Amino acid sequence: MSEKCAVILAGGEGKRMKSDKPKTLSAVIGKPMLDWVIGALIKSGIDKICVIKGYKKECIEEHLSSLPYEISSVFQAQRLGTGHAVMMAKDFLSKNGGDVIVLNGDAPFMDSATISQAYEQHNSTDSSATVISAKVENPFGYGRIVRAEDGSLKTIVEQKDADEETIAIKEVNSGGFWFDTNDLLSVLDRISSNNAANEYYLPDALKLLLNDGKKVGAYTAASSDTVLGANDPAQLAELNKIALEKYGEFPY
Repeated sequence: MSEKCAVILAGGEGKRMKSDKPKTLSAVIGKPMLDWVIGALIKSGIDKICVIKGYKKECIEEHLSSLPYEISSVFQAQRLGTGHAVMMAKDFLSKNGGDVIVLNGDAPFMDSATISQAYEQHNSTDSSATVISAKVENPFGYGRIVRAEDGSLKTIVEQKDADEETIAIKEVNSGGFWFDTNDLLSVLDRISSNNAANEYYLPDALKLLLNDGKKVGAYTAASSDTVLGANDPAQLAELNKIALEKYGEFPY
């Protein structure tokens, strides 16, 4: 079994949350969303974790120091997209090797079973990367999963870059990815910001790996909840409602 580590993206400000703290510290049934993600990783046997902090980094640092786990963090001074965030963790990745899962710190329902099952597929198919996807009724705003005829991943297309045919796809990117760490490091510096948002998208790493002739897969999560995040108080309230119905209390 190869070594596993994790990178959690937690740099976001969450302006629409109407809160003065980093978005990932917004609570779902009393616990920051970040704690849900960390809890799922620990439960799935991953304890080498690096959190990418940005907005109000001292709040994230203070919170991490209060947890009963040893968790490292790095600072993303300019927030130029998910690919750029992972670039900040290059030293952590180089040190740990093996396979790495990259998760959003504001997706509290990415559970340990999904993390483990996606890894099993990633490992058994000897893939360089595996995106965790989900099928949702309303895919608006999400990156669409475009599969090749053999079921492997062809590409991920962001909403703002999608044509009509792609917009109709209901399988979406959860923002969670497994990578062979060395393969990720081999393409990270080649991600460009040549897109509608002028940002470095992590999904572009998958395109580069495919161009290099590497194998890239997509694992479909059992529950569409894995893709859910919150950008404003109404969405956060919805997450709280789902969490109460689904778990009743913080599950980790």
